[in-house]
Amino acid sequence: MTTQIKRETDKRMKGTELQKITPFLWFDNQAEDAANFYVSIFKNSKIKTVAHYGPEGAKASGRENGSVMTVAFQIEGQEFVALNGGPQFEITSAISFFVNCETEQEIDMLWEKLSEGGTVLMGLNKYPFSEKFGWIKDKFGVTWQLMIDEGMQKITPFFMFGGDQSGKTEEAINFYVSLFSDAGIIHLERYETVDEEIEGTIKYARFSLNEQEFMAMDSIREHSFAFTPALSLVVNCESQEEIDHFWDKLSEGGYEEAQQCGWLQDKYGVSWQIVPVEMEEMISDPDAEKSGKVMQAMLQMKKLDIRILKEAYEKH
Repeated sequence: MTTQIKRETDKRMKGTELQKITPFLWFDNQAEDAANFYVSIFKNSKIKTVAHYGPEGAKASGRENGSVMTVAFQIEGQEFVALNGGPQFEITSAISFFVNCETEQEIDMLWEKLSEGGTVLMGLNKYPFSEKFGWIKDKFGVTWQLMIDEGMQKITPFFMFGGDQSGKTEEAINFYVSLFSDAGIIHLERYETVDEEIEGTIKYARFSLNEQEFMAMDSIREHSFAFTPALSLVVNCESQEEIDHFWDKLSEGGYEEAQQCGWLQDKYGVSWQIVPVEMEEMISDPDAEKSGKVMQAMLQMKKLDIRILKEAYEKH
């Protein structure tokens, strides 16, 4: 692993290469509305696929058969998936999305749109670290940090390690970097005595996993939020060996009770989904019998088994 990653920020978006790590947003029943809203305000954006609940998935989740299950969409070249999963989980500010704007016109437009029905966490203003920055929770509960900076990835997931996880940012980053290829720490800045935080902990970090950038920080301030399964990270795996690697490593010391259907919570409370790349195609297949069999097989698993899923999909 290297400590400095030099690359084109849009390299991972070229061609047909699948995004390795995809943010996954859990909503009660607003997945379609949220996806359409984001696609309408960001550039280089589109709805990709919409999958509906079949009988098996509807029964397991308590949703209506035939209703929208997931919406896969893209904004500014970044892949996302939104789920209608029910009221069990709520998105929090523990993971937000940092948007690097190129102009004042762009940041003002996005702030205006994201503010509609939302909650301001830090007003759009000048700060010691930026000429123009703002932090907003939108009407769907997703939080965004907006700043003018042309040299970074356009949209970057941002982890805040607070509460019981405060002070663990550096440990977590090193752990994640050790698991993924093309990974490394890009920038690390520590708190000093004057910062009213624990000196030496992480004030700001930027790191790369599979050539995708992420940001993180520690905070000892009182926050009413923590990591939640409502905002997880999907790892798209090419083989069973890869699934085994990420599942076994990320689940070490994690929350065993949270393990089901390829989902897990790691020892820091961050939720991941370890899935085969074929999963989306199988689950969203218009043949209800085929997709239903895959869903039925998946519901019996914690760590996913590609062979069993494929057998279920191909069985007639």
